[in-house]
Amino acid sequence: MLTINDITYRLGERLLLDHTGAAIPDGARVGFVGRNGTGKTTLFKIITGDLGTESGNISLPKGRRIGGVAQEAPGGPETLIEVVLAADTERTALMKEAETATDPHRIAEIGTRLADIGAHSAPARAAMVLHGLGFNEEAQQRPCSDFSGGWRMRVALAAVLFSEPDLLLLDEPTNYLDLEGTLWLYDYLERYPHTVIVISHDRELLDTSVDHIMHLDQGKLTLYRGGYSSFEKQRAEKQMQLARAKEKQDAERKHLQSFVDRFKAQATKARQAQSRVKRLEKMQTIAAIVDRDVQPFMFPGPEKPLSPPMIVLEDAAAGYGERKVLSKLNLSLAPDDRIALLGSNGNGKSTFCKLIGGRLDAMSGEMKKSSKLETAYFAQHQLDELRIEDTPVGHLRDLMPDAPEAKVRSKAAQIGFPANKADTPVKLLSGGEKARLMLGLATFHGPHLLILDEPTNHLDIDSRTALVNAINDYPGAVILVSHDRFLIEACADRLWLVGGGTVKNFDGDMDDYRTYVLGAAKAEKRGKPAPDAAAKPKADERKEAATKRAAQGPLRQKLNLAEARIAKLTGLIEKVDAALANGAFARDPDKAIQISRQRAELSEALAAAEEEWLLLGEELESA
Repeated sequence: MLTINDITYRLGERLLLDHTGAAIPDGARVGFVGRNGTGKTTLFKIITGDLGTESGNISLPKGRRIGGVAQEAPGGPETLIEVVLAADTERTALMKEAETATDPHRIAEIGTRLADIGAHSAPARAAMVLHGLGFNEEAQQRPCSDFSGGWRMRVALAAVLFSEPDLLLLDEPTNYLDLEGTLWLYDYLERYPHTVIVISHDRELLDTSVDHIMHLDQGKLTLYRGGYSSFEKQRAEKQMQLARAKEKQDAERKHLQSFVDRFKAQATKARQAQSRVKRLEKMQTIAAIVDRDVQPFMFPGPEKPLSPPMIVLEDAAAGYGERKVLSKLNLSLAPDDRIALLGSNGNGKSTFCKLIGGRLDAMSGEMKKSSKLETAYFAQHQLDELRIEDTPVGHLRDLMPDAPEAKVRSKAAQIGFPANKADTPVKLLSGGEKARLMLGLATFHGPHLLILDEPTNHLDIDSRTALVNAINDYPGAVILVSHDRFLIEACADRLWLVGGGTVKNFDGDMDDYRTYVLGAAKAEKRGKPAPDAAAKPKADERKEAATKRAAQGPLRQKLNLAEARIAKLTGLIEKVDAALANGAFARDPDKAIQISRQRAELSEALAAAEEEWLLLGEELESA
């Protein structure tokens, strides 16, 4: 059992851990949650011994191995499989000793121990982990130096997973992965044989792969049984109980204080008043759970919606120079489509986003789109384009050069940078705050199409929920690339699979896709062809949904026209009422009668427009 005993830790003047502790059972799979900056990574460093504490200690049974992803990704000439195998230091040392040992007894001991730890099956296990994280057999034999930093971090993750420490510490492991690697990791952690603590903002991982949630809030650790959904329910119930208890205690305090104030000066009541003072002093204050509000995301929609289809691809191809990455693209995009792109990294998701977003021209075939189409594009690498010495207000001023200062600051507050936060240099913003700023800048002009490439990196769970709400409230079309299954399921109503050099509709939901990904991995391991992604259930449902979406376009246009008519008629009636109220026609009775008749006609027209709006709304809701 891992026991965290009454630890306190300060970072400068900030108290991150305040005389707090928790007891984690052997074999528990724990999701570690809390707002960004509360001290989760700090606690990991305390557990590993990299940081000391002001008070308290960490207790772990002697001989237990602790493992986490290395801070520096491997980048030498060793092959990926060699790096992963070397992570099992005991096996590596025994294998090396076996080559030179001469004592028969020691040779026997080495052989027995190698058999006990499954040393001879280790290459197969290492290959399985690497494959699950996206490295095929050919890639596993290449040197680490051939790969970029992100892929090397996957190798570091593969190494620690392969070594199977008694206590596995993972800090946001899905940040290194695509959706396919993430789905594999869900499955792996669900079956992990030892204790694991994982810092994550991935709700799906926290609901499917862990059996405890450890929450860090206001310097205190609380351990809950169950996944994240269970944690939310338990915490809400606890919050209600604390609120009721605090309300009762506040009432008692008020009653006692009232008695003290009334009778402390009276000799006959002085002793009774003093006893109540002691009761007040001994009464431990109940602190209600305080939830800090998360600033919402706001994505303004276009002033005028476009007629469907917004984009049509006919046998189109895309790539770089002479190299085709995608071809045979035959797809269409409606003004209110919500599409998630599936497929492992390297298959062309970013290429497709650049094509749709107008950053790449079609190499062949045809891409038809409206000349009035406005597109917003967000990708993680764009965070590097922010000027680190400038502020959110400075970036917004570039887009509002003629606007008064108050309006610029009002816009900054709207996208999540109120008051002094608007004047904070970008270099001092957190990763989540930089992402929020970039999203605000990208969507500033109210686009018809929003392309989001991994928007949840650096966002905590509450901010991800705010992002889900913003995407669902946004009236335009969305193309989404994400390793966050919760985000995809909450926002997307169509799935497109990028693979095999093309993009096609995926007839199924995320459960079907998880089955497909895990089935493909197992089939490839056995040397069999992967299952056909197109051979999925629910094809009829998807076609019906597409038909309904196509039917909704004209209805939405009619609804918008009805809303505009209502607004116009309401404005005219207000003007007439104002004119009648101020006596403008007091000296011209005939004119007053005529204006009154016009007002009656306007009222009838308004009632008819409102009736039409209601009917269209019901029709759209049914569709």
